[in-house]
Amino acid sequence: MIKFSAFADEVAINFRDQIDFLATQEVPAIEIRFVNGKNIMKLTRTELNEAKSMLDATGIEVSAIGSPIGKVAIDEPFEVHLEEFEHAVELAHFFNTDLIRVFSYYPPKGKSIDHFRDEVIKRMSKKAALLAGTDMLMVHENESNIYGHSAENCVDLIEAVNSPNLKLAYDPANFVTAHSIANNVGVCWPLMKPHVRHVHIKDWKLNSAIGSLPGQGAGQIRKLIAELVKADYKGFITMEPHLNKGGQFGGRTNPDLFAQALAMVKVMCMEAGLDFTE
Repeated sequence: MIKFSAFADEVAINFRDQIDFLATQEVPAIEIRFVNGKNIMKLTRTELNEAKSMLDATGIEVSAIGSPIGKVAIDEPFEVHLEEFEHAVELAHFFNTDLIRVFSYYPPKGKSIDHFRDEVIKRMSKKAALLAGTDMLMVHENESNIYGHSAENCVDLIEAVNSPNLKLAYDPANFVTAHSIANNVGVCWPLMKPHVRHVHIKDWKLNSAIGSLPGQGAGQIRKLIAELVKADYKGFITMEPHLNKGGQFGGRTNPDLFAQALAMVKVMCMEAGLDFTE
């Protein structure tokens, strides 16, 4: 059985409004990223306590820390970045989640990230080592322009780091935007499937600037859900539709469109036999 989650900062800046929206839509979890306009990594202790109190009061859990870890150039100082990751681990403990969403670095300007593979692996390995012996996972999301921009590179990360604490977050739309792949379920999913522990749901039409309603783009959402059934997937699926605006560090979707996208995915899940909790 899966659980639905959402990047609720797409529908509202105010955290109270985010939580109220999730409660209204019967979404039991949030992938926490921006709270009152501030990235989760930048909140003060008082702000963190306030956010957690709101979540506890409504019974909404945190599916993952939606961190921007790894969304920096590979030539930026690693010591500072590693401290940021350590803080993300603290946040995961604080919000009672065992998942931290991460990325695998941008190249220096004018260069290809593929030329920096060894440094990427070295940095990812050091972060994974901090989680050794725990149940906590870094879930690496495929994304344009980072090392893990392709399914092949995502699998290379997993195999090279060789840590039980590094797994994959699968985002079908990012393969559409990164490589114009209109058959990600046939091409990318088979490679990544053994390592996927987290799934984002957003759809996208080729050459579009914003997302599309699930099932209406090239992301093959319906086919992906069918594959989740076959794989007996039991994790979260996080809604991230980007229907009004998409960007490097987040997106926007008005509440009505977000609710429509969520309802469409729930119907697809029911039709495919993918059980979910509300």
